[in-house]
Amino acid sequence: MARLSWNRYGKSRVRLVKVRRPRGTMTTGAPGVNDVPHEIVDLTIDVQLEGAFERVYVDGDNSQCVATDTMKNTVYAFARQEAIDHVELFANRLAAHFLETPAVSRVRISAVEHRWDRVSVDGRPHPHAFAQPGGEQWTAVVSRDARSTTIVSGVTNLVVLKTTDSAFSGFPRDHFTTLAETEDRILATSVTASWTYRPGTTDFAARDRIRRALVETFAAHQSRSVQQTLYAMGEAALAACSDVTDITLELPNRHHVLVDLKPFGLDNPNEIFVATDQPFGLIEATIRRSRP
Repeated sequence: MARLSWNRYGKSRVRLVKVRRPRGTMTTGAPGVNDVPHEIVDLTIDVQLEGAFERVYVDGDNSQCVATDTMKNTVYAFARQEAIDHVELFANRLAAHFLETPAVSRVRISAVEHRWDRVSVDGRPHPHAFAQPGGEQWTAVVSRDARSTTIVSGVTNLVVLKTTDSAFSGFPRDHFTTLAETEDRILATSVTASWTYRPGTTDFAARDRIRRALVETFAAHQSRSVQQTLYAMGEAALAACSDVTDITLELPNRHHVLVDLKPFGLDNPNEIFVATDQPFGLIEATIRRSRP
């Protein structure tokens, strides 16, 4: 005998681009009309449902099965009706909609927001031309059931580097240790951060403050290790937004190894490095706000 112990299904990688234009304007050839600034929202969304779908799997009874194509269409329809000022609110409204389906007991909406920066022409921001910088992305996950809603936001592929104010020394050594101690090294990483909001939070513009706190702390911190810098960044992020209960950070160490130029009769006063991406140290931690 066998039984279905758990199930979840949905639609993945729903690509959505929305152009936000001021009300009453359209792109035309009329003089001055195309000078009205536009905004762009570029998302990849996953919709996942849990619930009473056992008969779909076991018996082939589709009477309670929400088609994944319907999920995709729902995303587009809601996008037409919603401004999508904050992806967290948009995802929460989608979750509330799917939770109204009788067989559904839990909904998980995850979104990746692809960043676009406005192009400057002659020193001025262009109203409707954009460029995509690197691979940095905003993330959001909304999990909702009949009792509670959890919203987790974040940023990924946030690549940062500083050329000094980073050290690593005083670590234990054994017969397998070859790493030299250093008081001055390059520190580089690709930050992945995710933070949880208190229930009822609506100020999702806080993500900009949190990102700024992460980047500024990375830059200013006198680092004795990646671990210490990670903790300082997490503390700063919590201080930047009182509605955040905890933050999880992943900091892979993007190593920059000093090149030995002695065979060529040259010195190397911390100037010439080789960047290596494998293998790498991966530092992870969750910093949680202390209870009063």
